[in-house]
Amino acid sequence: MTNFISEPDENSYHNIGYDHAPDVQKLSELMMKVKGKTIDDQTRCEHWHSPLDIIAIKFKCCNEYYPCYECHEETVNHKPEVWKKEEWDTKAILCGVCKKELTIHQYFNSNNHCPNCGAAFNPKCSRHYHLYFEK
Repeated sequence: MTNFISEPDENSYHNIGYDHAPDVQKLSELMMKVKGKTIDDQTRCEHWHSPLDIIAIKFKCCNEYYPCYECHEETVNHKPEVWKKEEWDTKAILCGVCKKELTIHQYFNSNNHCPNCGAAFNPKCSRHYHLYFEK
């Protein structure tokens, strides 16, 4: 189930650092692909929405993209599964800027930048790797 945000007021996007609302068509297309509480067309969510929070992670347990573990927890009624090391050639990371799917290996070797478009990823996401990927 995808959760949609109620109608934002004119200051909603400005309050989190944007000067305009996201493109509605792009957001609609993205929300069909990324589940959870997305707030823009680059996979940011209600929980994580800095300029660098632009990836979504495919959860192994349900084969669906979510912006973060909290979106997954709030949306589904099952426990997450981590990707095992031998599965790290699976495309499981989505760049919110160019929409390119990356393998887990590509993501880990990206130096926190999309290898396709060069967009910067949040290096602090590494604090949560244990929630998604086997150590």
